[in-house]
Amino acid sequence: MSAIEYSERLRSEIAHGEKIAASAQRVWNWEGAIGRARYERRLQYLSTALKPGLRALELGCGTGLFSTGFSRSGATMVSIDISPDLLRQAQARKLPHVQFLIADACQTGFDAASFDAVVGSSILHHLDIPASLKECYRLLKPGGSLHFTEPNYLNPHVFFERKIPWLKKRLGVSDYESAIVRWPLEKLLKKIGFREIEIQPFDFLYPFLPERCLGGLDRCGRMLEKIPLLREVAGSVQIKAIK
Repeated sequence: MSAIEYSERLRSEIAHGEKIAASAQRVWNWEGAIGRARYERRLQYLSTALKPGLRALELGCGTGLFSTGFSRSGATMVSIDISPDLLRQAQARKLPHVQFLIADACQTGFDAASFDAVVGSSILHHLDIPASLKECYRLLKPGGSLHFTEPNYLNPHVFFERKIPWLKKRLGVSDYESAIVRWPLEKLLKKIGFREIEIQPFDFLYPFLPERCLGGLDRCGRMLEKIPLLREVAGSVQIKAIK
C-alpha cells in the first residue's frame, strides 16, 4: 500500500469514527439483550489474555465499551483509537488502570516488546491487516498473546454488506472495511512468526433479532458452531496467537 493510499485509509476511518460517534451504541446494539449477550461472550474470550500484573494494549477501543470490561481484569491497559471523536467518549469513562491514547494501530510508536497481550474487538477488519499484525508481533514480549474477535467473511450477511454498494452505505460500512477468512489469516500469522494459532468461527446471533427469542437462538447458534461445515458461516471468528 502506497503512502497516499495509507493516508486516504486513515482519513476514511477518522471520518467514519466522526460519523458514528453520536450513535455508536445504536449502530452495534450493544445495549439490547442480544447485543449484551454478544458483548459478554466477546469480553469473556478477550479477557482470557488479561490478568493483574500484565501490561496490555487494546486496539480500536472506540467509545471504550470493551475497555470498561478490560479494566476489571486488573491488567494495566493502554487503549488506542485513531478517531478523536470516539476517543473523547472513551476518556469520559475515567476507567481505572486504562490509559486512552490516539494512535495508529499499524504504526503505534510504542517500544518493541513492551506488552504482554494485544486485544481488540472488531478492529482488524478496519486496518491494513498484514501491517497491523506485524506491529502486534513487534509490540509483544516473547510468549505474549493476541486475542481478537472479528467479522467472518464467509457469513452471508457480512459478505453481502461488503459487496453490495447500497447495502454497504445503508449499514454504515466504511470504505476500507473488510472481514476475516480464517485460512489465509492463519497462513499470514505463521509467516509473521506467530505460533499456537487458533481461529474459530462463532456466534450466530444477529443484534437486531427479537429479544424474546434470545434463549432459543443462543442455544441453536451454539449447536451450529459444533457442526463442521455450518460453523464456517458463523457471524464472527475468534483469533488467538502466541509470539
